[in-house]
Amino acid sequence: MISKIYISHSQSDADLAGDLSSALYRICIESLTSQFRYQRGISRTGWASFGIRSSECFVPIVTSNSIFSRTVNMEIGFAKAVDHLIIPILEDGVELPFFIEDVVPITFSSGAFANAVADLIRIVRSLTRLEWLRVRCPICGEEMTQYLTPQENVDRAISENRYLETACSFCEAAISLDPRTFSPITD
Repeated sequence: MISKIYISHSQSDADLAGDLSSALYRICIESLTSQFRYQRGISRTGWASFGIRSSECFVPIVTSNSIFSRTVNMEIGFAKAVDHLIIPILEDGVELPFFIEDVVPITFSSGAFANAVADLIRIVRSLTRLEWLRVRCPICGEEMTQYLTPQENVDRAISENRYLETACSFCEAAISLDPRTFSPITD
């Protein structure tokens, strides 16, 4: 069962990691990264070691920005050494680092990172029973918990290029969700 994912990324890919972390939060999966939660008294190496060891899955975001990142490569090597499940997200045109070149990555092209997030969520759902979805209403701002849409319905919405529909439990406003990331659509 996967309840916590360690996201490895370079500082220049913080926006991608933030998008992924937010999507994981919405499906009630905790995410950790050495870039987000540095604490005084704990070294970055110590935090990365703790985060990787305490997670059930390791997701490196491998881009032209991160391929030469010492931190990303160190985290990949550590995750490989402790025999973690590794699911890389790879930017088109970039090669996987040596330690994980045998792993089949999720690929994405510029501007289409949400598709990679959808693929990762699909993989996680195939390995873990996920039941809950956290949604913040764009109208009233309240966060609610609802049953997670079955994956077949999510896949159908993605293939038909349409949104998932729900309603706020508090203000009863209709809410459209991006089926790839479960984020509310605000027009």
